[in-house]
Amino acid sequence: MTLPSRARDDLAAITAAGLASVSASALLRRALQGTHALISAGQPYTLIAAGKASAAMLERWYALVPELPRRAIGVGTHDAHRVPDDVEWFTGGHPTPTGESVAAADAALAAAGAVPIDGRLIVLLSGGASALLCRPVPGVTLAEKQQITRALMHDGRAIDELNCVRKHLSGIKGGRLAAACAGRTLTLAISDVVAPIEDDPSVIGSGPTVPDPSTFADAWGIVSRMAAQEAVPASVRTWLQRGVSGDARESPKPGDAAMARSRYELIGTRHVAMAGAAEDARRRGYDVVVIGPPVLGEARAAGVAHVTTLRDAGADRRGPLCVISSGETTVTVTGTGRGGRNQELVAGAIDVLSREPRPMLLSSVGTDGVDGPTDAAGAWADTDTAAIATSQRLSIATLLADNNAYELHKRLGTLIRTGPTDTNVGDLQIALIY
Repeated sequence: MTLPSRARDDLAAITAAGLASVSASALLRRALQGTHALISAGQPYTLIAAGKASAAMLERWYALVPELPRRAIGVGTHDAHRVPDDVEWFTGGHPTPTGESVAAADAALAAAGAVPIDGRLIVLLSGGASALLCRPVPGVTLAEKQQITRALMHDGRAIDELNCVRKHLSGIKGGRLAAACAGRTLTLAISDVVAPIEDDPSVIGSGPTVPDPSTFADAWGIVSRMAAQEAVPASVRTWLQRGVSGDARESPKPGDAAMARSRYELIGTRHVAMAGAAEDARRRGYDVVVIGPPVLGEARAAGVAHVTTLRDAGADRRGPLCVISSGETTVTVTGTGRGGRNQELVAGAIDVLSREPRPMLLSSVGTDGVDGPTDAAGAWADTDTAAIATSQRLSIATLLADNNAYELHKRLGTLIRTGPTDTNVGDLQIALIY
């Protein structure tokens, strides 16, 4: 039995529906129905948008809210031609911060500090803000902050650990943006955090407007356990050790008076994306299974395990079946190739897919439209992909060993390209079983 001719088209359409459901425009429109009374209360407000969804959030904000901000600042990953003219726009770096990231952080801190006691600061926050708002602490340069960020990612550190270190090397993260504001702060956040505490506000964008429960000791513990200790700048060691000894000021903690003025609302998560995909799949005639627990772990191993999960999900069901999951895996980089966690997850699944008795098609995409340092959002594979790779004399194991999943999928024609989506709720997997 082979895959039906509609399978690829259905896969693309269901994925697109999941992404559309978490578009910044859709999420903000729903959120403003509940918060508009606060926003339109008459007092002046300052607007800051940071993250991969910031351009779209700003565009939608100006379309829905009649009162203009006294000052508006935005930072994202690419030039934003749609952003209103009065927004001070910065194109920062992700996943590694740049000089524009520093300029954006300085502007945001200055704007927050200028908010009067009867004023308001509105923060539109989305994934990616950790790198896009960067204010290195004294004694640590931007280059050194870039170096430790890259080293932590190459070490395979999860987002909560990466952000813990970032917060303790930052003048804006870990509640410091809200602490700079004398008035009230309202944050509307789109979450890309799935573990260890899902949708943890202190981890989303490194929590610039919420209390930080992590400590200098936590950050130092993460850095001291890194395999490549030579990649840790001396200035980073010095600053973290100063913090551990009490010579550097900690981030605002739960119960801090400055945090009492800050309100936080989560407006978008991976569960919204899965619900949007599920609705479209049912409309197309599929029986649907939504897997609640997040897909985590080393990407290529997660791909192997995920096929077993799919097999179990379809054991007592006839096709066509659509199994929807989401999460965020990690990649420990040891090779010199290109790729991303979604491409590696799918590559890891190719061999086991080939042994499945039922035709199966699996995709995994980053909901931000970017997977690693590539132009792809992710990749797909089916039960015939292993045979195609063999016919092209492609060694999946060799390419994976070099972290070169991009080359593998490029040569197989299995890359998924969406372009930047202006949102980010982690990764989305769609599987079709017939």
